[in-house]
Amino acid sequence: MNFHAVKAIYKFEMSRTWRTLLQSVVSPVVSTSLYFVVFGAAIGSRISEVGGVAYGAFIVPGLIMLSLLTQSISNASFGIYFPKFVGTIYELLSAPVSFVEVVLAYVGAAATKSIMIGLIILATAGLFVPLEIQHPFFMLLFLVLTAVTFSLFGFIIGIWATNFEKLQLIPLLIVTPLTFLGGSFYSIDMLPPVWRTITLFNPVLYLVSGFRWSFYGTADVNVAVSLGMTVLFLAVCLVFVWWIFKTGWRIKT
Repeated sequence: MNFHAVKAIYKFEMSRTWRTLLQSVVSPVVSTSLYFVVFGAAIGSRISEVGGVAYGAFIVPGLIMLSLLTQSISNASFGIYFPKFVGTIYELLSAPVSFVEVVLAYVGAAATKSIMIGLIILATAGLFVPLEIQHPFFMLLFLVLTAVTFSLFGFIIGIWATNFEKLQLIPLLIVTPLTFLGGSFYSIDMLPPVWRTITLFNPVLYLVSGFRWSFYGTADVNVAVSLGMTVLFLAVCLVFVWWIFKTGWRIKT
């Protein structure tokens, strides 16, 4: 393992965060704070509790997960797409660095930034609503697994994309709607039976449900199923990334 190469790529990617601090950190925190104001105040005044949890506190895991998914995908996809765009990807491919080290550095940096933003949003949420974390270990586990998984997914999008518009295509048209429809702001028990069954096919539901369970001990689906689905998606992304570097798809052509 070439730790010097991993460290160099990791530090380069992390330095971009500090150069664009307003865009990378402040912007998502402010956006999430607005969600608290709108949903927590406006809707929370009409919905006192959901599953025995105050509505303002109930939406905290969903808001963190929303930011975590979008930031993980955005950071990882842009991180690997930009070297393709300017042509420096060929210098990286010709360097004595394995694909494992490349993925470890880029995905590690993207996941680190996402986890950092998630923790900042969690601290910010404590200013608006009273928080309770019943299972802190599982909270961190879901946080890390989700950040790494969707950073890998973002890495795949960055390899697949041929222009900057495609970088935003999947996050805006697929991931964000799935997050809103995955129980981020409501419990699926509030839905009619037919829509409840349809929602069970939404993979984001399992991420939000498991993450919410780590806070309040209540979940729409079994926490073991949520954890299993997260690990399964992680495994699928790992296999796809391995195939990309094995075949050189969208990298060497």
